Amino acid sequence: MEFTEAYKQTGPSCFSPNARYIAVAVDYRLVVRDAHSFKVVQLFSCLDKISYIEWALDSEYILCGLYKRLMIQAWSLTQPEWTCKIDEGLAGIAYARWSPDSRHILTTSDFQLRLTVWSLLNTACVHVQSPKHASKGVAFTQDGKFAAICTRRDCKDYINLLSCHTWEIMGVFAVDTLDLADIEWSPDDSAIVIWDSPLEYKVLIYSPDGRCLLKYQAYESGLGVKSISWSPCGQFLAVGSYDQTLRVLNHLTWKTFAEFMHLSTVRGPCFPAVFKEVDEPLQLDMSELCLNDDFIQGNSDATNGHIKVRYEVMEIPISLPFQKPPTDKPNPKQGIGLMSWSSDSQYICTRNDSMPTTLWIWDICRQEPAAILVQKDPIRAATWDPTCTRLVLCTGSSHLYMWTPSGAYCVSNPLPQFNITDLKWNSDGSCLLLKDKESFCCAALDVLPESSDYSSDD
Repeated sequence: MEFTEAYKQTGPSCFSPNARYIAVAVDYRLVVRDAHSFKVVQLFSCLDKISYIEWALDSEYILCGLYKRLMIQAWSLTQPEWTCKIDEGLAGIAYARWSPDSRHILTTSDFQLRLTVWSLLNTACVHVQSPKHASKGVAFTQDGKFAAICTRRDCKDYINLLSCHTWEIMGVFAVDTLDLADIEWSPDDSAIVIWDSPLEYKVLIYSPDGRCLLKYQAYESGLGVKSISWSPCGQFLAVGSYDQTLRVLNHLTWKTFAEFMHLSTVRGPCFPAVFKEVDEPLQLDMSELCLNDDFIQGNSDATNGHIKVRYEVMEIPISLPFQKPPTDKPNPKQGIGLMSWSSDSQYICTRNDSMPTTLWIWDICRQEPAAILVQKDPIRAATWDPTCTRLVLCTGSSHLYMWTPSGAYCVSNPLPQFNITDLKWNSDGSCLLLKDKESFCCAALDVLPESSDYSSDD
């Protein structure tokens, strides 16, 4: 694995969908770099500090959210002289997103007064009154032809289906929720899943014409759904709940296909590989101990805050670190707060927020845990390689942690004082974007071999 040097950032940064560019916010400037040479391709100056960045799907336009000024600016990579500014006036702008055709921008005003569709081709705009949420509650089909927008009026939640070609409302239907949390299309665009707020356990699946296909409630009298995710193949729907259990539904009968419990003690009959992060013991040669320049040079890793770590395979049964959430505070840190499917839908990784240092990797075919990674620090992010079965995670330390079906291993970041707090893959799986608080770097990865034995430090 090869690392680039660190580059400055003060806000969001992300790869373009075609994996050719990296957009980075540096105060009020938008810096676009080539993803291979890292040379600056374009430099745009915004009117205020950039809070949000989003690429259009065709990688030609970039959206910048200037939320302190309640406005949006958009830029063209192929036409640097072209500019676009969207300002809703007193209504303000709470969130903005691209449409699938890359030629319309959807903005949500403050207090969810209205959602507006702005055209970059002409001055036309379309309004949808009373959107349910600012950043959530909007989903597009995979083919980009339709949008589902959640609205609320008269204390009732509704789904509005709009054509992404004409932006006309194709249909509206009410949904059986008390306080709709979010919405997501299935990968084959045949169904829409919505779920209620944590106060009411309810998962509903509707057809695009408004027919209710499923009402699912795993239990009553407790905090409900915390996270939901479709598998890339569209055959499974994963539902993460506050009761620390992951439930997987199949798309044919909408019945529960598997239930995965996140217990603080792991014991048989399942015997997953448990990898625990430990410090690499220091190797000191006491026979020729002296404090000279060579000694200091050889221990530069320690002075830069780099401590070598490795994974140690633990025996079962084992007790995992567990934090009991306080009962007198809202939004308890428990339940499945992080989940992510592998690209082949064979594995799903989860984090129970009551065990923030532990990442579970479940084998869907075998319906059992394939591996458990126990870190020293809470897991910040975990994401799968988009092209193969390789999982990468970070914990805010200077190391990267990887898992494949062959094993797990640790990679040390050579940059001094660079702690990885977030990471993102590019679309072809050849490069990782690693973020620190005020800088970023990239890591180039080799193509994953078909069979390899990773077990500790790399």
